[in-house]
Amino acid sequence: MTSSTPLTGLRILVTGGTIDKIYHPTEGRLRFERTHVLDMLQQARVQVCSDCVETVLLKDSLEMQYADRASIAAACDRADEKRLLITHGTDTMVETAAHLADRVPGRTIVFTGAMVPFSVSQSDALFNFGFAQAAARLLSAGVYVAMNGTVFPWDRVRKNREGGWFEDVDVA
Repeated sequence: MTSSTPLTGLRILVTGGTIDKIYHPTEGRLRFERTHVLDMLQQARVQVCSDCVETVLLKDSLEMQYADRASIAAACDRADEKRLLITHGTDTMVETAAHLADRVPGRTIVFTGAMVPFSVSQSDALFNFGFAQAAARLLSAGVYVAMNGTVFPWDRVRKNREGGWFEDVDVA
């Protein structure tokens, strides 16, 4: 089977989180203006299809409510693709993954995000995003979190807030 672009068969759903924040110098804070997913794809030299990236919302994950998670699940249900990559804030990524695990069966869903925004020097965004793309193409159906060079089943991962990384739930 030939594909017209490397992203054929994969839908990217954007939901916000640190990965898409920018620093606003006059306000002295991070905020959203637009997604950086297309910039990341271009920087990684990935051919972009115009309809493979969908912005569902741009929100800090700490502000996500049930209705936001329902919107993400609806976007997954609408997608023709069986493989989905979701950019998401790291603070409640696992909660949204749990929500989808119960509601969107039969798909490969991979969540990723960043501890440092893509727009800021020394960001982990591009690495996490590229790693998650590969994971979404290779994993069997299920819901996963791909962060820090590791893929975790959604129910076996937690964010280590002190360390600034994701780890297996069995790590002491």
